[in-house]
Amino acid sequence: MLKSDLLEIIANGENSGVEFKRDDVRAEQIAKEVVAMANLKGGILLLGVEDDGSVTGIQRENFEEWIMDGVFAAKVHPMMLPFYEEVSVEKGCRVAIISFSQGTSKPYVVRHNGREDVYIRVGTTSRLATREQQARLFESGGILHTELLPVAGSSYSSLNAERLEDYLSNLIRDPDVPTDEKSWIQRLMGLGYMVEGAGDKVVCTIAGLVLFGNSPRKYLRQAGIRIIVFDGKDKAYQALLDDVLDSPMVGLWRLDDSGRRELASVDLGIIERFIDKIEPFISEESSEIDEDFRRAKTWHYPREAVRELMINALVHRDWTRSVDIEISVYSNRLEVTSPGALQNSMTIEKMLAGQRSPRNPLIVEVLRDYGYVDARGMGVRTKIVPLMKSVNQTEPVFELTDDYLKTILYRKLVE
Repeated sequence: MLKSDLLEIIANGENSGVEFKRDDVRAEQIAKEVVAMANLKGGILLLGVEDDGSVTGIQRENFEEWIMDGVFAAKVHPMMLPFYEEVSVEKGCRVAIISFSQGTSKPYVVRHNGREDVYIRVGTTSRLATREQQARLFESGGILHTELLPVAGSSYSSLNAERLEDYLSNLIRDPDVPTDEKSWIQRLMGLGYMVEGAGDKVVCTIAGLVLFGNSPRKYLRQAGIRIIVFDGKDKAYQALLDDVLDSPMVGLWRLDDSGRRELASVDLGIIERFIDKIEPFISEESSEIDEDFRRAKTWHYPREAVRELMINALVHRDWTRSVDIEISVYSNRLEVTSPGALQNSMTIEKMLAGQRSPRNPLIVEVLRDYGYVDARGMGVRTKIVPLMKSVNQTEPVFELTDDYLKTILYRKLVE
């Protein structure tokens, strides 16, 4: 780093990714700042700089060795390899610069006095993470799959037995389909759809409930899709439609007289119900009747792109967020908001490049068995983006925050 670059960073002050510290600070205090920033998006630690930005320099001997061994090796866990450099501000006055990227093994902890404390960065301060924040860090690091968490109040009767039997018998061809409740519970626990809860009660997991539950929102309030339709380009007090869908993700399939599986129209899954509900607001019929006495239908957005986007929101949402997936339709665009930031170290750039990192692998696996998700798992790159470019002559816009991923599809341009 050049001296001019360092002085510019100091002049801009501390923020969520920059921290100033004196060189006589204790090892655990440095570790606290490192862990907090690594649990966010990484950052830069300047040692030998006061909180007010005045440069006092580092005086400790063998400073780099102390940082690497006394802080990163002894206090920060899991192991992290930072980049260390020193810049001379003036004769006899050096500033140590420690930079590190966002951690991929979250949550990072400070090991001190027999404890392991998790810190997060909030603005210019580092704070102990709450239980909910720790859960999100465990999930983002791939250590915890929240889809396997128990859902209080649910039970075997909360699941749709006909859907489960069809899945095991006709889809994955299980040679030994259970015949009684006890054996069903044992099998469902093995598959990850049920788990032991409080008081030795066996309850549904999030995955089991949202995939096969009778009324998932009865036990899990965020297990649904909210559809809102507005007449104009902005939110209005009155909406044309404001509805929340509550269904399992998969529809009910039955065998017809010829032995072929067909979707029961009276018991659709949330994916089919969504398409039926939103279709009148993202398409229109021609006023003219063609030679076959039919009215041609025009879609404002590629139907397959909308379907793919909604399925992505279902399979990749963050279940630690107690809010619904929200799909909003305006006169000029369609917005899909999926709760939670991208999982692991995924970024929008990686997503567009085709990198795969499922947040809820069990849900993805079941929807792939049903044919809702393709084997490649590259719907954004291979379907949504090219379809929007070729059909609508527009590109999807992605907005990412710590709380949600919003995808915006703009309506087909009228020539």
